[in-house]
Amino acid sequence: METTRREWMIALAAAGLVPRESARAEAGTDLEAAALKRHDEAVDRLLKLQVTDPASPHRGGFPDAYGLYHPGSAGGMVSVCNAAFLHPKSRYAGNPLMIERLKLAIEYMHRSQSADGNIDNLITNFNSPPDTAFAVQGVAAAANIARKRGHGEIVNLLEPFLKNAARGLTQGGMHTPNHRWVMCAAMAQIHELFPDPALVRRIDQWLAEGIDIDEDGQFDERSILTYNPITDRALLLTAIKLNRPELLDPVRKNLDCAFYLMHPGGEMVTEISRRQDRNQRGNIGVYWMPMHYLALRDGNPLYAAVAHEYGMQQASLPVLMEYPEMLKPLPAPAPIPDNYEKVFPALKIARIRRGLTSATLLLGGDSRFFLLRRGDAVINAVRFASAFFGKAQFVPQSWRKDGQSYLLHQSLSGPYFQPLDPPRRIKALEWEETRPERARSEVGSLNQTAAITETEKGFRVRIQALGTSGVPVAIEVSVRGQEGLEMDGLLRAPDVVDGFLLPAGKATIRTGGHQIRFGPGKQANSYTQVRGAEPKLPGGSVYITGFTPFDHTLEFVCG
Repeated sequence: METTRREWMIALAAAGLVPRESARAEAGTDLEAAALKRHDEAVDRLLKLQVTDPASPHRGGFPDAYGLYHPGSAGGMVSVCNAAFLHPKSRYAGNPLMIERLKLAIEYMHRSQSADGNIDNLITNFNSPPDTAFAVQGVAAAANIARKRGHGEIVNLLEPFLKNAARGLTQGGMHTPNHRWVMCAAMAQIHELFPDPALVRRIDQWLAEGIDIDEDGQFDERSILTYNPITDRALLLTAIKLNRPELLDPVRKNLDCAFYLMHPGGEMVTEISRRQDRNQRGNIGVYWMPMHYLALRDGNPLYAAVAHEYGMQQASLPVLMEYPEMLKPLPAPAPIPDNYEKVFPALKIARIRRGLTSATLLLGGDSRFFLLRRGDAVINAVRFASAFFGKAQFVPQSWRKDGQSYLLHQSLSGPYFQPLDPPRRIKALEWEETRPERARSEVGSLNQTAAITETEKGFRVRIQALGTSGVPVAIEVSVRGQEGLEMDGLLRAPDVVDGFLLPAGKATIRTGGHQIRFGPGKQANSYTQVRGAEPKLPGGSVYITGFTPFDHTLEFVCG
């Protein structure tokens, strides 16, 4: 997954620029020692990147890959230098260079503030209260660490930026749901340092709207890898700083849901996201901070399992310094659920786990209605489309459970339109708005269904397209990559990169000692990119083709 600018800023400002490494590479290493090692390496990198030229307007900042100098990113320099200076075991402990570089960074941030007290996110948001809040989280944490360790001179350096930001946050607005909670957390952090009733009043205004979490435990954005963990962390910080333990309840609800959105190996279901992490790859380690904190607070063994597994690669030194209680021994971890069938009504998905086998059914509103993996062998999606008036990509309109099967249904019609009666002239560009007034004729119909049934060795998917006869149909089985796709029996699909036809028999994907075998194939034609279908998915795609009336069952055998 390519890191977005917002995620990069958050990682710098809030997590201390801690790069992610393999947890297993540092197995058995003390959590604080591992975080400290990565942190000092981050200092080494940032010292080389930061602009120190007195003549540069960007002095104190550092460029991204595009030559943009983001004020919020300088917050990472503040966080990193502060922790390195104050931690007694850092290679930079007590080094005056850290204060010098911290000062340059915060001065750059302060110079970049607008008259309202806000900073810009140069790729999208300007005079932005939410982006100011993201930056505040790291800077305020640095000030709090310094205050607790008796270094008031550092707090004094950071105070002007934070107080200007407070002015902007008590008046500023937002774009997306999670921004409310990020701003609340930032204001709570500032209030802890410099108490101001206006900050609490503004927090209460946002909280009065209620937390945007549904019955399944997902926040409105359903952003599994990005904004869920951001919201969890923001609510956690607000709860801690203002002593509002009730704010931890939605955090727990979201974390509990996450365990049922895990594939083998910790990779997450992202197909439900409404943000940029949709269909991207990442693991449950992004929830480390709230998982670890609440594992200790609640004695929760499931949260402890994530904290144990991912702490070595996710823990940041500033977090451990601000919350030293997180260095206490964790509860014994419990096994993460891996044998269940669970329906999420609000999300319109079903999840089925049987150990290394993991299936996701998208029951409404998404063409990628069935996803399956066995360990490292991954089928990204099963989809199908019919060449019916350019609009028959199968997207379930309704679903129901029938015995052991999930039945997904779509009903379409394709009419032609008669002259207006009585006739009248219509102006250019008025054609579309006259459609409801016209009589329809030669009306075609198409009913499409997918029935998904768990079997002893995997799943059975029966696909039907019934109604108007002679309509070309193409099923697409999209696989992750192509390296594990056995080519025997597959034919290259015409004019389709990494596209293959399965005329008969079965195809197999095999990766990392795991495999999924599926079929039988069918090739009534070679028309795979039917008109009206969504673009081919990335990676290899295997196609099964036919004509209506179409009724074909695919068996997926996992092993």
